[in-house]
Amino acid sequence: MNVAAKYRQASLYVGDLHADVTEDLLFKKFSSVGPVLSIRICRDLITRRSLGYAYVNFLQLADAQKALDTMNFDVVKGKSIRLMWSQRDAYLRKSGIGNVFIKNLDKSIDNKTLHEHFSAFGKILSSKVMSDDDQGSRGYAFVHFQNQVAADRAIEEMNGTLLKDCRLFVGRFKNRRDREAELRNRANEFTNVYVKNFGDDMDDESLKEVFSQYGKTLSVKVMTDTSGKSKGFGFVSFDSHEAAKKAVEKMNGKDINGQLLFVGRAQKKAERQAELKQMFGQLKQERFRKCHGVKLYIKNLDDTIDDTKLRKAFSSFGSISRVKVMQEEGRSKGFGLICFSFPEEAAKAMAEMNGRILGSKPLNIALARRS
Repeated sequence: MNVAAKYRQASLYVGDLHADVTEDLLFKKFSSVGPVLSIRICRDLITRRSLGYAYVNFLQLADAQKALDTMNFDVVKGKSIRLMWSQRDAYLRKSGIGNVFIKNLDKSIDNKTLHEHFSAFGKILSSKVMSDDDQGSRGYAFVHFQNQVAADRAIEEMNGTLLKDCRLFVGRFKNRRDREAELRNRANEFTNVYVKNFGDDMDDESLKEVFSQYGKTLSVKVMTDTSGKSKGFGFVSFDSHEAAKKAVEKMNGKDINGQLLFVGRAQKKAERQAELKQMFGQLKQERFRKCHGVKLYIKNLDDTIDDTKLRKAFSSFGSISRVKVMQEEGRSKGFGLICFSFPEEAAKAMAEMNGRILGSKPLNIALARRS
């Protein structure tokens, strides 16, 4: 193993840092376990404020392992830090191998508690409870194990168990492509139908009479308010996809007592939100395709760079009509697009920003092809 490879293996990622943490403070902390080659806190290119994470490079791999074993979740400046091996293999991060998704977490579960509950199944490369802007838990998390065997054990033993009176869902991480394929398959196999825009006089029996002509119904329900009055919408569950599909085809848009019904596949809230998010993303991409200026393709973006920071970094070069950092699961995919109004502005931006460090990485900029 060459020296460079050895140093890479002795590198730790330090996350969830307080904004006031300095390199000197981290050096004092980590050098207590062994010689430290370098420490770099990643900072905003313009403001130089900490981005909340750093990299610590040890001279010896054993010292890095000791720090990981003994200092993970230590409190520094009032915040619990999160340590993991610096993962430079993009394929391992994005492949989903060993990656587990957990939801329905009690809001009191933090990174340390999550790690403690799942470390029994195998070596953890990273674990993270997702938080909102106020640093409160969003109720879901990701745990990345070193191998799929450990991940499968965690899923088998933890899925459906109670943790702080919350019944967990633990399953394999699915990337966006897999989730979209699942949604398409679900759309082709539905048996539950959503019906709305009918009158106040519609009850369960009346709704069943209307829809039972298309096939056997398992359940029919008109939603009502506290007084028992119809809210104007309901659900019909058929015993077969064919019957449900036929009901949608025949009844959607049909006039009943002067009102046009809406009849469609019943969807869970999360599924509707996923479809809307996908549609919104497609609209944004379409807007970029219609850019009347010059588009630049920005690669090798730091994970912390969002639309606002990317726009700010390039705004001095001219008029920017659109900026988009591509994302998946709320995380940057490492590239984005900027649309300048004039070719001269784009050329100047390319000349001065190509290779410049933004966040913690040197930018790679190219002229985007017109589509």
